[in-house]
Amino acid sequence: MSNDRHVPVMLQRCLDMLAPALERPGAVVVDCTLGLGGHSEALLQRFPEVRLVALDRDKEALRLSGERLAPYGERATLVHAVYDELPEVLDRLGIPKVDGVLFDLGVSSMQLDEADRGFAYAQDAPLDMRMDQSTGISAAEVLNTYPAGELVRILRAYGEEKQAKRIVSAIVREREKEPFSNSARLVELIRDSLPQAAKRTGGNPAKRTFQALRIEVNRELEAVENAIPAAVKALAVGGRVAVLSYQSLEDRIVKQVFAAGAATTAPPGLPVVPEKYQPRLQLLTRGAELPTEEEVAENRRAAPARLRGAQRIREDVL
Repeated sequence: MSNDRHVPVMLQRCLDMLAPALERPGAVVVDCTLGLGGHSEALLQRFPEVRLVALDRDKEALRLSGERLAPYGERATLVHAVYDELPEVLDRLGIPKVDGVLFDLGVSSMQLDEADRGFAYAQDAPLDMRMDQSTGISAAEVLNTYPAGELVRILRAYGEEKQAKRIVSAIVREREKEPFSNSARLVELIRDSLPQAAKRTGGNPAKRTFQALRIEVNRELEAVENAIPAAVKALAVGGRVAVLSYQSLEDRIVKQVFAAGAATTAPPGLPVVPEKYQPRLQLLTRGAELPTEEEVAENRRAAPARLRGAQRIREDVL
């Protein structure tokens, strides 16, 4: 696993996408998902004049990245925050507008690799799954305390799990005997509760349930829904945003925000579209761009990645 750990996904493409905005004098770029700092370090290297603001909710990630980015001194400002807190962070730092924003959504390589975090279904670990272990409720608490109907909703909405009712029935039955604490028991229960046909497709049968729990514990979709519009709003004209997502739920939110920004809001039939109805964004990708076969061969965690980008072409007109 350690070979994948330090390989930032679609790195060159992200740098190239942001480049026209970051080569401007005094440019500021925000890495909203710092992780182990691979993307951030590359941004600081490629654009020697750029100032970086980097956010992460994970204090251990901030500590490790702080060591990695220390040579860049005051060019890098690291902040303990969730990415939907971007407006507050920029306000606190006195930065009215930025030139680039990068999101690398989902769980980080570090979090997957640290067994005691409970993100990975392939090894037994405490069912925690909090990206910020200093706050919030764990996956075990969700499993042990949520009503059955709420668990079914989460598995269907966040994991797109067709067998949600069957899995939740088993969870409710088992948690009455003994509360859940570790991942291996949950993985085994999911395997035992699924029909044979469901086990034959889509990799590990626990994958969708673990994704659903992780999203619920960390409020991931809610954070994405707030953060992407906030990033667009923070961009100066000519500024660019690039978003890497790893599952369809996140990608759909990004697609919708970008599409809305790139569309005219004028009532139909106007002979000339006034400024206030003109699009605010120009799309930089046709659909979502995928990693190359070579990249996936080098870094298997890149396989599900989807990259979308947009450029700010107009200020909001009130």
